[in-house]
Amino acid sequence: MSTAVPPAPSRGARVRRLTLSLGLPVVAAGIAWYVTRGDATPAPTATAHDHAAMSGAATRDGPRPVQLTPDQARRIGITFAAVEATPLVREIRTVGQVVVDETRVQTVSLKVEGWVETLHADFTGRAIRRGEPLLRLYSPALVTAQEELLLARRLARDVAAGTADTRAGADDLVAGARRRLAYWDVPADEIARIERTGEVQRTVTLRSPASGVITEKRVTTGQRVMAGEPLLRVADLSTVWVEGEVYEQDLRAVRTGQPATAEFDAWPGEAWRGRIAYVYPTLSPETRTARVRVALANADGRLRPGLYATLRLCGAADAAAPGLTVPRNAVLVTGERALVFRRLANGTLEPREVEVGAAAGDRIEIVRGLAAGDTVVASATFLLDAESNLGTALGGMGDMPGMEVTVPPARDTATARPGTTARMPMDPSMPMAMPMPASPRTRTPTPAPRTTPSPHEGHAMPAPAQGGHVHPSTPE
Repeated sequence: MSTAVPPAPSRGARVRRLTLSLGLPVVAAGIAWYVTRGDATPAPTATAHDHAAMSGAATRDGPRPVQLTPDQARRIGITFAAVEATPLVREIRTVGQVVVDETRVQTVSLKVEGWVETLHADFTGRAIRRGEPLLRLYSPALVTAQEELLLARRLARDVAAGTADTRAGADDLVAGARRRLAYWDVPADEIARIERTGEVQRTVTLRSPASGVITEKRVTTGQRVMAGEPLLRVADLSTVWVEGEVYEQDLRAVRTGQPATAEFDAWPGEAWRGRIAYVYPTLSPETRTARVRVALANADGRLRPGLYATLRLCGAADAAAPGLTVPRNAVLVTGERALVFRRLANGTLEPREVEVGAAAGDRIEIVRGLAAGDTVVASATFLLDAESNLGTALGGMGDMPGMEVTVPPARDTATARPGTTARMPMDPSMPMAMPMPASPRTRTPTPAPRTTPSPHEGHAMPAPAQGGHVHPSTPE
């Protein structure tokens, strides 16, 4: 008697059997989680912010109004300030450099050709005084002019007994010879010495026409010089200029005669006070800045050309027509816009986009967006902006399918029946094949599923949850 051996299940049957044995527990666990989960949303307290309520009263685009109690505003450090029409007392700080006063620079040159026999002003930087000898020059033209002067004087002595016309003509010759030497910058004492001694000098001493410092020297001993050739440059440093640059947006606050203060690293703790002497009429196209000039007294000579200075230009911008200003901390600049929070009559803090102007100290000008007498938030503006944007984000998520955000009413835990749960409505279009796990903080404990023997190769199958169903397995 032979026993029939049942045929081995095919590969497809084994796959279906394995799928059923693994998929059913997952589906059952999801159904159990959905049925037994509880309402984990806490009831709103007196200190919590009702974002949904805020979002309903605001615009859909941009920040939304914020409603805070006085205690909440005090805890996060909110203060208020009024919008006032006050002039902006500005202080423009820039870097300057000491330069020579161009009106006190003089070039020494000769009006006659010659050779430098002796050079007294022999190095750059040497301080000289007006009338001090600069050089001794040999010039054939000067020698000839001296001889003519001596001849004219002898002629005047010879005709001293002649007629009046003859004496006047001789005197004119003497005066002409003197003027020629004077026009060639021969000092008057040199001319008097020539007339007194009656001797022609081979070299003539030329003296400095101004006091100052030799800033440039182009002559050496023994050099031949031509008429009009610049030899020395002498600068009077008793007054110097400090030139700085200001940006084009600050030009409206800079005027001629405005007080200025200069500070130097070489003398810390000291300040030189002066006034803006000139504002240059041109603007640099590369740096978008304009130069300003400040004149400073330098009697002791400590301010040397080339020194860097910190310039502080003090003045009032548009003092005749003051604009609306608020504290700097009241304006939140995001890069694309400037925002302030205006307090309404009911205490709501409304975000308001404004256009800002110049700033000075702790105040900033409001060109558009506010009116005189308005009250704005003066501190903690960043925290308010974050709160306002959070309300906007929560209000916007309510338009997404399956993400209706509502604030549930407060539950009375004392009167709630045991085992009852609140359920959040879900969009029917949302798939339920892969339920989202609950947060560990709000998850309701679910009892372990009961298992019953399964004919499918010894696998344990969980018992269906109450209200659910299980697909029957079909033996192959």
